[in-house]
Amino acid sequence: MPSPTTPPGGSAARSGSDIAAPLLGSGGFVGRRLVCSLGLVLVAAPAVPTAARAQAAELPDRDRRRLAEALRIADQVRDRVWPGWQRTPLAVLLVADSAEFLIRHPRPSDGFVRLRHDPLLKSDVWTRPRRFPPTMLATFPAVGGLPTIVVGTAERTGKSSTGWVLTLMHEHFHQWQYSRPDYYEGVAGLDLAGVDTTGQWMLDYRFPYDSAPVQLAVRRLADALGQALDAPPSARAEALSAAVEAREALRRSLAAADYRYMEFQLWQEGVARFIEYAAAGAAAAVVEPDPAFRSLSDYEAYDAAAARAIRDIRQELEQLSLERERRVAFYPLGAAIALLLDQTRPDWKRIYFERPYALAALLPCLPPR
Repeated sequence: MPSPTTPPGGSAARSGSDIAAPLLGSGGFVGRRLVCSLGLVLVAAPAVPTAARAQAAELPDRDRRRLAEALRIADQVRDRVWPGWQRTPLAVLLVADSAEFLIRHPRPSDGFVRLRHDPLLKSDVWTRPRRFPPTMLATFPAVGGLPTIVVGTAERTGKSSTGWVLTLMHEHFHQWQYSRPDYYEGVAGLDLAGVDTTGQWMLDYRFPYDSAPVQLAVRRLADALGQALDAPPSARAEALSAAVEAREALRRSLAAADYRYMEFQLWQEGVARFIEYAAAGAAAAVVEPDPAFRSLSDYEAYDAAAARAIRDIRQELEQLSLERERRVAFYPLGAAIALLLDQTRPDWKRIYFERPYALAALLPCLPPR
């Protein structure tokens, strides 16, 4: 669920100022690898930093190491994980306890003061006094109208160093989603907002979470997806057919608008969750961790992180409860669908943007062997 420290707000507006439009990213869920999609509108006028206060800020070395590793991983694995992703700027606003640090942003807005060029980060570093909660973990046009990852430190967000780096890959994928030229028009075309103009509907949409038939249909889809992920090649077609049948049974149990909402959540957050696993696997294959990052006490090897990501998704499918998890239940479902598509439908990443907001619809029904 959303972090209680994150204020509500919207995704409909597209302002070039620091008033946020969509804030859609990972919740700071300590102890569980669940992600949330939030909205934000800043309601208090921020204080303007003085140059002296900004210049006194220093980016801690451990945070520099984590940021440098995230930037390096992104530069080396994006084109392997998803074609075209590498063209998206990875702009980060790190929220420390008393200051914020802006990295790799092409157009810092008023209020930031340049600290220096950091050779480790290969970027100018800009700073201002803290405006956002230090537990923040989300992506939205926070600075200069550009989708920016706004993130607290690993300690504040309850993540290990490696988990924090992979979460930035999740958020970086959101940057790509939101940067697509037809994203806002496409979301509006789903016709789910009603009279809401703030984007709060993404959180508050009245999905029938408490409907017993819908709960049962979601539970059956989770079981079918888990069985398809576990199926050997000889049984893959039958398992996929069962998953497609479970998808259709769930669709029939829902009103058309409710099904569109579920597909939107699967498409947006479920695939971003999948990206964490995919980025870890790609990093394990092609990247040797920087010694400075590897020396951090909570470092975890990328192959171990990828294996853990799969275990977590499988466990969440097995324990999934729509009544308990509400909207968050869609995230492991979406990640599982993405895993199956990655195994069975080579063209799915192209069709993902050609036919957006409909992830479960891409599940193939393979002919029997």
